[in-house]
Amino acid sequence: MTTSARVALVTGGIGGIGTAICQRLASDGYSVVANHHPSEQEAATAWKNDRKGAGFEIDTIAGDVSSFDDCAKMIAALKESHGPVSVLVNCAGITRDSTFKKMENSSWRAVIDVNLSSVFNITRNVWEDMLAASYGRIVNISSVNGQRGQFGQSNYAAAKAGMHGVTMSLAQEGAAKGITVNTVSPGYIETPMTLAMRDDVREAIVATVPMRRMGRPEEIASAVAFLVSDDNSYVTGINLQVNGGLFVH
Repeated sequence: MTTSARVALVTGGIGGIGTAICQRLASDGYSVVANHHPSEQEAATAWKNDRKGAGFEIDTIAGDVSSFDDCAKMIAALKESHGPVSVLVNCAGITRDSTFKKMENSSWRAVIDVNLSSVFNITRNVWEDMLAASYGRIVNISSVNGQRGQFGQSNYAAAKAGMHGVTMSLAQEGAAKGITVNTVSPGYIETPMTLAMRDDVREAIVATVPMRRMGRPEEIASAVAFLVSDDNSYVTGINLQVNGGLFVH
């Protein structure tokens, strides 16, 4: 199978980091599909049109990644329209920050379901096709805060740490079948959300980063592009840190 024939699915693909990943994979010749939540249909249509205007042919598909049944339906529809998924990037994520003392059960569950359970919900529905093809590339987008923790983010840190636990286990299960599974853990990245911060808040964050800047979404996309490429068939089970030296482990 040639790279141009391979289908790449990026969950949370219309977000800041997801967009950069989609565009990089499209540039590399993959048939890219960006997942979005069903409630984001209008935004996804505008996003797709903007990508087309910039020269990127990227399809979109709706699906609630926190629901196993919804993911099963989405993957079935995607397989029918594009073929089986060969490359999966689990990038969907939300935050519901709060100190643990004040954290509601709903905030805990929402973050765990979208950020962590989604990895099972999506991956379980593409895994058997990858095994049958003796080929697959999976990258889970975690976070530096999944490695070091963060005040007010016990739910988010737990979910992001759990993603790498899935990575390490699946890497062992897929190794003999030509499937690599890796994690990328970004630090602070320039996205619409971080760029919307007050200048003093953003400057305080940058001051904690040894490189004295935030990362660019394209730098995360470059890491993903290597891990899913044919140049990488022997790196599996790793947690690749892309954080400007903010956390070294």
